[in-house]
Amino acid sequence: MDHKLYLRRCIEIADEAIASGNNPFGALLVDSKGDIIVESGNIEITEKDCTGHAETTVMRKATKLYSKEFLWDCTLYTTAEPCCMCTGAIYWGNVGRVVFGITEKQLLELTGSHEKNPTFDVPCREVLAKGQKNIEVIGPIDDAVLQEEIVKIHRTFWK
Repeated sequence: MDHKLYLRRCIEIADEAIASGNNPFGALLVDSKGDIIVESGNIEITEKDCTGHAETTVMRKATKLYSKEFLWDCTLYTTAEPCCMCTGAIYWGNVGRVVFGITEKQLLELTGSHEKNPTFDVPCREVLAKGQKNIEVIGPIDDAVLQEEIVKIHRTFWK
């Protein structure tokens, strides 16, 4: 699969989230054939939903549409490493692979102590290591240009 293609779409979704009044995050789910089957930006602010992170929203939608067996062969793409909550949603939803653009640590450096994003400094790999599933994690993406595109959004937004 072309990770960069899907992450670029996640960046577009993050831009759409900003335009709608939300925080700059985007995520999508790709099936084993490479088709995007669910996507969402952050909806936390406009929906007044503290769990409205992009990844959790994608998982909420996906688990209503698809079986856990089907989801295991899917890949969740996201601009930033999933937080603890989102990692839990991915785990319980049974998605077998996660690909992210920038790390939670990079995000924390960009947001600082901003009240809209009190970031956990806990890598998703650490959260998943405590579970019983072997979920593959790919990230941060090994592409400086793509990472900079994601970082630029956050640098601008969190000022």
